Amino acid sequence: MPPTALENNVTDGTGIIKVDPWLEPFAPVLKRRHASFKKWAQNINQNEGGFEQFTRGYEHFGLNVQSNGDIVYREWAPNATKASLIGDFNNWDTSSHPMNKNSFGVWEIRVPSNNGIPAIPHGSKIKISMITPEGERIDRLPPWIKRVTQDLSVSPAYDAIFWNPPQKYFWRNKSPQKPKSLKVYEAHVGISTPEGRVGTYNEFTDNVLNRIKNLGYNAIQLMAIMEHAYYASFGYQVTSFFAISSRYGTPEELMRLIDTAHGMGLYVLLDVVHSHACKNVLDGLNMFDGSDHCYFHEGGKGRHDLWDSRLFNYGHWEVLRFLLSNLRFFMEEYKFDGFRFDGVTSMLYTHHGIGTGFSGGYHEYFGDSVDEESLVYLMLANEMLHSLYPNIITIAEDVSGMPGLCRPVSEGGVGFDYRLAMAIPDMWIKLLKETRDDDWNIGNICWTLINRRHMEKTIAYAESHDQALVGDKTLAFWLMDKEMYTHMSNLTPLTPIIDRGLALHKMIRLLTHGIGGEGYLNFEGNEFGHPEWLDFPRAGNNNSYHYARRQWNVVDDELLRYKYLNEFDKTLQHTEDRFGWLDSPQGKFLNNKAYISLKHEDDKIIVFERGNLLWIFNFHPTKSFTDYRIGTEWAGHYKIVINTDSKSS
Repeated sequence: MPPTALENNVTDGTGIIKVDPWLEPFAPVLKRRHASFKKWAQNINQNEGGFEQFTRGYEHFGLNVQSNGDIVYREWAPNATKASLIGDFNNWDTSSHPMNKNSFGVWEIRVPSNNGIPAIPHGSKIKISMITPEGERIDRLPPWIKRVTQDLSVSPAYDAIFWNPPQKYFWRNKSPQKPKSLKVYEAHVGISTPEGRVGTYNEFTDNVLNRIKNLGYNAIQLMAIMEHAYYASFGYQVTSFFAISSRYGTPEELMRLIDTAHGMGLYVLLDVVHSHACKNVLDGLNMFDGSDHCYFHEGGKGRHDLWDSRLFNYGHWEVLRFLLSNLRFFMEEYKFDGFRFDGVTSMLYTHHGIGTGFSGGYHEYFGDSVDEESLVYLMLANEMLHSLYPNIITIAEDVSGMPGLCRPVSEGGVGFDYRLAMAIPDMWIKLLKETRDDDWNIGNICWTLINRRHMEKTIAYAESHDQALVGDKTLAFWLMDKEMYTHMSNLTPLTPIIDRGLALHKMIRLLTHGIGGEGYLNFEGNEFGHPEWLDFPRAGNNNSYHYARRQWNVVDDELLRYKYLNEFDKTLQHTEDRFGWLDSPQGKFLNNKAYISLKHEDDKIIVFERGNLLWIFNFHPTKSFTDYRIGTEWAGHYKIVINTDSKSS
């Protein structure tokens, strides 16, 4: 493999100080972190052949079919004293296929073929059976398994499936060009059907992709793809890291989804969960080899009190191999174009953000509360991904505002391309819940929208998927509430509540899109003001799917007013295609923010310039203005390109 940017770089990790001079006092910390990162990278180069070989662990571990039909199975289980491969193929006989252990705690067996045909049939169940030092026999699912399924008529626990289809998927489309102005449509395959059940990969491909493309988004972020035993966890309690969720269909059907999206010019991002793992034992990683500390820290350090889950030991060689290979696997096997890393704040700090607020003081980012092992893991992950896949996009879900999170590793940054502007949706929902329209603080709104780090790209969004969950409501429902049931038809009077709701739904999105970041994200259905809330089937709702679906019928009905919100969102995305404000230089006066020329508290007026456009907002609930004078450097005649009062836009 040719040298990476890191290997050719002679800096000590303090290059980021040129971007943010306030970091100067913390140069020793930056140097220490970068030195730790470089040591890991150098060890990987010397002992494993670099990132190229080290991150192909899925070709060495797990079950892999050889050219002659033999199956080689390897598993890291250092605590086990004995191990054997069991399954349908040997009638679950623990003495039939014993495994051998090497000095690194890796167990191995070769299963000879039957005249070139693999001895383990495609689609059959398998497990690894082990003996612990205490003499207990434990049966587990292989951590590197690529397919698991659930049969509730037998057991709620998942089964590991040997997946070796006779015909591999044939890819038809290459990944599209990397978007300059990133517009992300966040989606969940399972809820993407209007029916009260789990949707499928094929249904998403056939019924939803065209909607996303027509709206003007250029990237899809798929949630809940990594297999998770509990559907209501929204995909954030992962049990099998290399298996895609079987409740939506087969691996080949997900490949078809991604392939089709690529053919439409859409980037596809995976919502990857490396911040923690489900605590399940029978079908998860927890207690895999009988020990408390195989893939995780032992004791309290290895447990997340709020999420009731296990925390990885990012300072262990085999854990790094597992996680980095997991990223590489999804890039190679499924041809994803990038990742949204979930729970980055939890990873960055030993307190995991629990009961902790962030004031923005730099001591919070360079003190003892930072978990440098997991921070270095994120540096390694981003360096690996960007060196092997130059067009990749990585996004961090971080609420803390860690400096350098979205600067290159070679400068001393963590290496992400974007961070999520998590304060923005919190601000909007808080305003709608707690503040009268007359009392909106225009200065605070503007500050929240532009408060981001210089030269670190941010993805803005008006509302998050969390806000749609039961116990809360979407922006549309906060704005219009019960009248959405009675007055969203064009055949009914346009009430003041609906009129206000439609207007603010558009204006909030337009303002967020225009000034909130260098990228934009929308959660599935919110573009047209999806009614009600999101609630997955669970014991508390009698396992109902009624709220775990997307009601496409309301936006497709020409008699309903949802279509106006949908058309506005479409106009917004396509207008950005024309003017490119997300990728535009962000204001000659404020470096990385658009230039706000007017914030008028009494008139509730906001005016700014960005992307060769003049943006004017009137948030006053009762006043309209004519011949309102504003200042701008651009003389001449103006043409309206977007008007939130227009039904067509």
